[in-house]
Amino acid sequence: MQPSLRHIHFIGICGTAMGAVASAMAAQGYTVTGSDKDVYPPMSTFLEAKGIALSKGYTADNLPPSADLIVVGNAISRGNPELEAVLNRRLPYISLPETLKQFFLGGRHNLVVTGTHGKTTTTSLLTWILQSAGLAPAYMIGGIAKNLGQGCSLHPSEHVVLEGDEYDTAFFDKRSKFLHYLPELVIINNLEFDHADIFKDLDEIKTSFRRLLNVVPENGVVFANADDPNALDVIQNCRAPVHTVGFSENASHPILQPTYGSGASFTLLETHFELQIPGEFNVRNAAMAICAAHFYGVPLPLIQKGVASFEGVQRRQEIRGTTRGITIIDDFGHHPTAIGQTLQAMRHQYPGRRLWAIFEPRSNTTRRAVFQQTLPEALGYADGVFLSQVARLDQLPEENRLNPERIVAEIAATGKPAFYEPDVTRIIARLKPLAAEGDVIVVFSNGGFENIHERLLTDL
Repeated sequence: MQPSLRHIHFIGICGTAMGAVASAMAAQGYTVTGSDKDVYPPMSTFLEAKGIALSKGYTADNLPPSADLIVVGNAISRGNPELEAVLNRRLPYISLPETLKQFFLGGRHNLVVTGTHGKTTTTSLLTWILQSAGLAPAYMIGGIAKNLGQGCSLHPSEHVVLEGDEYDTAFFDKRSKFLHYLPELVIINNLEFDHADIFKDLDEIKTSFRRLLNVVPENGVVFANADDPNALDVIQNCRAPVHTVGFSENASHPILQPTYGSGASFTLLETHFELQIPGEFNVRNAAMAICAAHFYGVPLPLIQKGVASFEGVQRRQEIRGTTRGITIIDDFGHHPTAIGQTLQAMRHQYPGRRLWAIFEPRSNTTRRAVFQQTLPEALGYADGVFLSQVARLDQLPEENRLNPERIVAEIAATGKPAFYEPDVTRIIARLKPLAAEGDVIVVFSNGGFENIHERLLTDL
């Protein structure tokens, strides 16, 4: 605990990461308070159980006179009355990534997992390998691994595993979050254009990754995707040791003898690994986690056991249930590459079964026309496709919006059933007479999507 700081106030405290950090600071002995526009269980009860007083809504009156430091969440922007009061009163404030850096990451072995795809799964698997090997790592993950039961634990530990998001830090700091994480080890899973609301083009994203690599120490290490030209591009001139991992014959750590089915198996570091979760992309994720754990001296037999016992992450190829022999799967995918790879993995996992894809264009990038040309091919790996209305339609000018009707028309022209239905009620009504026993329905959305999974299970 820093003696000059006693009381820390969080604006936007009920976000998953904000709440976890607030709880960890309360455990260190700080007085912690916070506010959010939505204060409800389970986060509200979790925080209140830690002795943290919460205020609903944002007002200047929420700011305690005794507060020594304000932590401003990423979702908070100018015009927020509580933030405006912070600025008007000249109160000291920092971002959440800065809070992690200042209070939790100094002097630790910080393992930062980055890339456009696979961050959550790779971070979760790496954390699980280290935990099952007895290293008790602290961690912060943008999802909930089934083995861990939670997304964050910032207990005292020599090792901290962090999902390294390239998204911006706060309203006052437009650098990527991962630049604050004092990385000793960095994984670059892959690199594509995403976050069209933040980055102008792929070159801007590459610049951010080069800045990250520029702060990896010479006694640290970088593991990069040997099969991704963009990843290979950004590692040029890195002062830290770099190892490449992938299927390429030029990889310093080649993935050999992969097999795919309901799970996957492969050889790496002259060791055979079995994985419960399917798909080539998950083999890549696992290979990165294995190399990182091996760097920290975890014996290969213990890594084998950790990989074999990993059950996956909620909302990543997660089976939500079966009705009338129809399997409903939930997936967080919202980028054409991730969607295509997941559908290909489902082909291996459910051979001979008809595959339906339902996609909600909801992320800040997929709502835009950026992926207009690439989404038809990605969704085309399914046998039938549904697209819903673009989320928050009124926030984008028509010329910048994704056009789901055009995507559906392109897929239908290949002879596959493809439909545009604006909402879940109409999607289910159209799908109900088409779905049959043995079908697999994969729902792609990074939101709640009107509780579509439960409604499918009920209505079908």
